[in-house]
Amino acid sequence: MTDTSETRSANSAAHEAQQSRLRRLMRHLPLIAPVLLWTVPCWLLLYAGQHWPPAVTWVGTALFALGLICMPLAMVRGHGRRQQDRAAIIGDTLLGTSWVLFTWSILLGVPLRLALTVPGVGESQDRARIVTWTVLGITAVLLAWGYAEARRVPRVRRLDVQLPRLGAGLDGIRVALITDTHYGPLDRTRWSARVCETVNTLEADLVCHTGDIADGTAERRRAQAAPLSTVQATRARVYVTGNHEYYSEAQGWVDLMDELGWEPLRNRHLLLERGGDTLVVAGVDDVTAESSGLAGHRAHLAGALNGADPDLPVLLLAHQPKFVDRAAADGIDLQLSGHTHGGQIWPFHHLVRIDQPALAGLSHHGTRTLLYTSRGTGFWGPPFRVFAPSEITLLVLRSPHLPTSP
Repeated sequence: MTDTSETRSANSAAHEAQQSRLRRLMRHLPLIAPVLLWTVPCWLLLYAGQHWPPAVTWVGTALFALGLICMPLAMVRGHGRRQQDRAAIIGDTLLGTSWVLFTWSILLGVPLRLALTVPGVGESQDRARIVTWTVLGITAVLLAWGYAEARRVPRVRRLDVQLPRLGAGLDGIRVALITDTHYGPLDRTRWSARVCETVNTLEADLVCHTGDIADGTAERRRAQAAPLSTVQATRARVYVTGNHEYYSEAQGWVDLMDELGWEPLRNRHLLLERGGDTLVVAGVDDVTAESSGLAGHRAHLAGALNGADPDLPVLLLAHQPKFVDRAAADGIDLQLSGHTHGGQIWPFHHLVRIDQPALAGLSHHGTRTLLYTSRGTGFWGPPFRVFAPSEITLLVLRSPHLPTSP
């Protein structure tokens, strides 16, 4: 028989080692990433055998150099102490553009060059220029499409989720999930209102927001968040903090959501009853809360479940999927999370998976726990979504138990 405590300790140690490597990488990433993102495509598209006229080479090089200089400066001014929205928009757009250009310069440009070289298509210079124009064309198409995907009202993703412990009286309970709205430098007040209108068409019993409401303080983004007050639910509207709240005076967001009629589940729970059966709806602060230094803010599952009947099924709101390790250890039935954005701009999802156990959709953890990870309703930073569409989610909870005959 396997000693589950030893297995859990080994898994925890492996996860800690992985987190340590990730933290070391993240410390150096701000210095390395801009250089790679701009210099690699510059060399592949301008200097790898294309032999462009000098004017083209110099202008192209100047544009890449300008991007390399402006992107970090704009992001510091936009997301640092100054919080200048115009600078944030410029920096974020350059970041998204450079990522897509870097990705396809390598993943498309290099194989295409080989594919043209092996059969001897054209001269060496012609092949190099074909690669350059192809990569630039694909990048332009993906950026235009990705911008439209980021700015559109998300499609509704519907799924049934069976919870073995859910009583028959609660069968068919409708749970709407929005998350990672990230109201920010680009004014999305009209978009916010349209998202809320879409949520209201779902006729949900419970509407959940699992954090990362905005980038900026509640006072600064109040107008974009205000439409959340129009969201309708037959039973409750509940909210938990995300990591981005802790970059922007989290208590202000808790207070604003309370003012807008949402119930902040800060390490506490409420009971949803129907047909003689009960569902515990619990929520915890984001896992980054404790390190924020805000008094009383921390992810405390025991506190969230304090006083709840352990025999009742539990729906838990936790911003980051990685909280599922704690949820599974406590036998939570279903955890709802966001945070990952589904990667947002492919293939960034590979980096997300280093830090999180799930990217999107429904997954199983432990003996009983289900985790649903949303790709998010909005976008963070770069105003693009490439192969990672946003979503509004409707989960219909199903019971395996048949109603008792009268």
